[in-house]
Amino acid sequence: MSSRIKNKVTDPILGWQLSYWNQLLVLMFGQLDGCRSLRELTDIAMAHKEKSFHLGFGKYGVNRSILSKCNSYRDWHVFEEFAYHMINMAQRTRIGREFCIEGKFYAFDSSTIDLCMSIFKWANFRSTKSGIKLHTQLDIVTQIPKMVHITEARTHDINAMDIIEYEPQAGYIFDRGYWDLSRLYHINQVNAFFVIREKRRPEYAVETCVDIESNSNVLKDESVRFIGERNAKNYPDRIRRIVAYIPDLDRIFTFYTNNFILSSEQIVFLYKNRWQVELLQVDKTTPACHYFLGTI
Repeated sequence: MSSRIKNKVTDPILGWQLSYWNQLLVLMFGQLDGCRSLRELTDIAMAHKEKSFHLGFGKYGVNRSILSKCNSYRDWHVFEEFAYHMINMAQRTRIGREFCIEGKFYAFDSSTIDLCMSIFKWANFRSTKSGIKLHTQLDIVTQIPKMVHITEARTHDINAMDIIEYEPQAGYIFDRGYWDLSRLYHINQVNAFFVIREKRRPEYAVETCVDIESNSNVLKDESVRFIGERNAKNYPDRIRRIVAYIPDLDRIFTFYTNNFILSSEQIVFLYKNRWQVELLQVDKTTPACHYFLGTI
């Protein structure tokens, strides 16, 4: 791990036998091996302490005491910055991947990780359990996360939209759980665009309609304005409404976007690619964070 990153923080256990790099490798091994607790991870590591150096865990076996203290006292910003450094490297290697639409497009979604309430009291979620929420911004073109943010599980998905650093001309694709017209209008004001599923069937007035080909899965392509008092106040500009039939699911979906340049088929295609962020969070065949390894 880069010394440039480590030198930015004060490490109270700098001279201990477990380096930042060793600590990271041990925790990664725990996730890949499906360890459910710190005790299970360190029991496995100590059982193979003769191979510890070759596994990248350092010269000595990793016991629960040393790993627990490292997790408690070391600054997590070191690992966060290193993670984003690796993400940037991965994105550069995938930047040449072909995508049928030119531009930058991001899918945003969240996933909740349940925690034991008796151990993780700081992550109080419900009356019977604790938890944290993982908010992920996935680059659809490279299919590599651009940003991962952790909050308390009780944080509503809509509030996570405020942490996104919106890029001009980029597209952001949301599920209907992120339906908040004031926040969507902010995206419009920063010269970016969004695609989102309809929620609660808001009242609107149609301004213009686009003729649809008879063999198209797109049923409607309209330019509308919201006429409900609250919705019209939160989003005073015109907005594009697209109704499409998705053969794979045998369902009809309604989408809203502030992009009037891309074709309706391209808008539907972008939303279908949003499902990649959900696959990233639930696909058990790829490495993913399934258990929270803390200090106990």
